Amino acid sequence: MVYKGILENDRAVAVKKPRIVDEKNDRALTQKGAAEGAADEDQREEFVNEIIILSQINHRNVVKLLGCCFEVPVPMLVYEFISNGTLFDYLHGENSASSIPLDTRLKIAAESAEALAYLHSSTSRPIIHGDVKSLNILLDDNYEAKVSDFGASKLVPMDEDQFVMLVQWTRGYLDPECLHTHKLTDKSDVYSFGVVLLELITRKKAIYMDGSNEKKSLASSFVSMVNQNKLRDIVDDQIREDGAMEVLQEVAAIAVQCLRTTGEERPPMKDVAEDLRRLIRFQQHPWGQKNPEEAESLLGSEPRSYSIASDTMMYQSQEDNMMLNIKGGR
Repeated sequence: MVYKGILENDRAVAVKKPRIVDEKNDRALTQKGAAEGAADEDQREEFVNEIIILSQINHRNVVKLLGCCFEVPVPMLVYEFISNGTLFDYLHGENSASSIPLDTRLKIAAESAEALAYLHSSTSRPIIHGDVKSLNILLDDNYEAKVSDFGASKLVPMDEDQFVMLVQWTRGYLDPECLHTHKLTDKSDVYSFGVVLLELITRKKAIYMDGSNEKKSLASSFVSMVNQNKLRDIVDDQIREDGAMEVLQEVAAIAVQCLRTTGEERPPMKDVAEDLRRLIRFQQHPWGQKNPEEAESLLGSEPRSYSIASDTMMYQSQEDNMMLNIKGGR
């Protein structure tokens, strides 16, 4: 649970507690037996893990940990307060009818990608976030992205014979390769980011209700529509202008690359971040859109392919069925 707090110097902070606290004695509720005690210990370990991870990170697009307190029955973590809430609420919340310009969406995508690229390649040991989703991307007053919630994050083992086990997941974002290997890699983050990218350009949830009130996987639906040359039909109509479709086709290509069946087929986050920044430059220079030579320079000379093989679609369908019926996912 996360609360807003005010320090003595009037600075706003976010205070994260692991569970509900008994208001009378300010102790964690323990009346429900040993299972809850084990859960308490797991949450405490998750907090310790988050501190270890965040102590190694210094990036403007990662939420900052300001302090912690473990000398109380209920441990607390104190973070900088990010005023505009989560990307999930921005896209799908009560104000979801409000218009969000394409350049804002691209900016959020690029900043989030840069934060993940930093985790994967610019820290002393690579870090796997492990739970990339729109709920874990915060937005400040200027809609600058801040990646948050590192409780599931892991340092990549130095021993190549060791690996990171999958211990938790969120429906709609899980790398389908993990269903078979039960291993998390940096490419698992890439897959999950691909889903976030789809949320940004479609404004649909990772698991959404279609017109027939059936639950659908955004990843599978999007790839299917793209393979049928129906990209225009699934992107958000607020940004579906003729002048934006060239950029949206490029974003779609990046997203589909992130959603490839196996991790080795997916691009590293560093490349994804660079591609998104390149698209922002193109979007900011209309002359590039009118001049084929300039457009080629900004978008790249090689046309992107975003077709997906049938075995990939079958793999994703398998993931959809498991994720929609399994009760272990969050």
